Amino acid sequence: MVPAAYVRLEALPLTANGKLDRRTLPAPEADAYVVRGYEAPVGEIETAVAEIWAEVLGVEQVGRHDNFFELGGHSLLAVRVIERMRQAGMQVDVRALFVTPTLTETGCRGKSSGQHRRGTPPTG
Repeated sequence: MVPAAYVRLEALPLTANGKLDRRTLPAPEADAYVVRGYEAPVGEIETAVAEIWAEVLGVEQVGRHDNFFELGGHSLLAVRVIERMRQAGMQVDVRALFVTPTLTETGCRGKSSGQHRRGTPPTG
């Protein structure tokens, strides 16, 4: 797992027993997170995948270069995303999300199986 945020501390807060005192750790500020410029999804498949990710991850928007795991995704949510993609008519294996975790890369792997988005045929 890759940390979502990095906070530099002079020393780790310890309990009386010498263990890490997690309750007294400071909350990360906005500059502690990796930030990418937002680029909107391109095309029908990327847009559909972005909508699925946003719903499953509970985020407002997903950009082309956003990483599933950096947005809070994990293996159980990956399975949920892949199932939702399959229901939308996309053929993708769960391993693909681990190998290519950005929206652009996952969208490229989400080939249509003849039906797309809630059982309707793809356009174009």
